[in-house]
Amino acid sequence: MTPPVDANANVDQKVLQYENFINEVLKRDLQKVLEHRDSVYEKISQYLQLKNTIQSLQELGCQRLKTEVDLGCNFFVQAEVEDSSRIFVAVGYGFFVEMNHDEALRFIDKKTSQLTAFTEQLTKDSAKIKANIRMVLEGLRELQGLTDLPESTGREVF
Repeated sequence: MTPPVDANANVDQKVLQYENFINEVLKRDLQKVLEHRDSVYEKISQYLQLKNTIQSLQELGCQRLKTEVDLGCNFFVQAEVEDSSRIFVAVGYGFFVEMNHDEALRFIDKKTSQLTAFTEQLTKDSAKIKANIRMVLEGLRELQGLTDLPESTGREVF
């Protein structure tokens, strides 16, 4: 016995609503979380690069430093720093604090551990969103009366 035409229209409407929810809400949220996580990874990378530079300066024991400075829009000029014993470190929200090498290394260790914990939370959030997408897809499959598809179409090698 086939369901009435009105019931099929209702199911089709529900399927469209769920598909829109997946595409317009869940996938957009997932993309935002992953982009945010990537930007945090970029900050961690910059702090670790600064840490390596400071450690190199300490090992060499030199105060003078030749470097390239970005003037903006990827225009670089060569610069020479007379005394590199104190540096300015970005602490967040556009603020910079002058620190010596030891203070900067301690700050970098704390900041990177904080940012790493934040990336772990963002990873958990992305896993939750992926699980919600999977759950809605399973609901759609059930609404449409489709059978479960196999997880993998390949065979086991070993």
